[in-house]
Amino acid sequence: MEQPAFPHPVSPMEQALHAARALVIADLVAGDVADADVVSLVEASVVQRRWWVEQWPEGVEYVAGLVAQDVQDSLLERYGRWPLCPVCGAGDPHALDVEPELGPDPHWVCHKAGVKVSAVGSLGSATGGPGGPGGARAS
Repeated sequence: MEQPAFPHPVSPMEQALHAARALVIADLVAGDVADADVVSLVEASVVQRRWWVEQWPEGVEYVAGLVAQDVQDSLLERYGRWPLCPVCGAGDPHALDVEPELGPDPHWVCHKAGVKVSAVGSLGSATGGPGGPGGARAS
């Protein structure tokens, strides 16, 4: 008898958490800031958000945006603003924001220019990939 490839199906909650982790790490890689200590911040957020989704299962579709915001807040406390806006070339560097703050299909926006920059997980296409503009840490 042949064993199934996955004897225990992955729950929708775990799928959402794994997807959120992958999307945020992709954006960190695009900004060339995916050091081990930064990836640890992603892991800490995923643990926290697992508990959150267990308490409010209907919020599972909001996890990617929340993890992105958690990591952004943690990076601000430790290193500086992230991700830097690749749209505005003049003036003080500023970070992008996640919108909606609590909703499905999160994306990075520049409120200064009033534009949607990219979906969470797709910053590489907006910044030119690792080391591209808008990816470095700032203070």
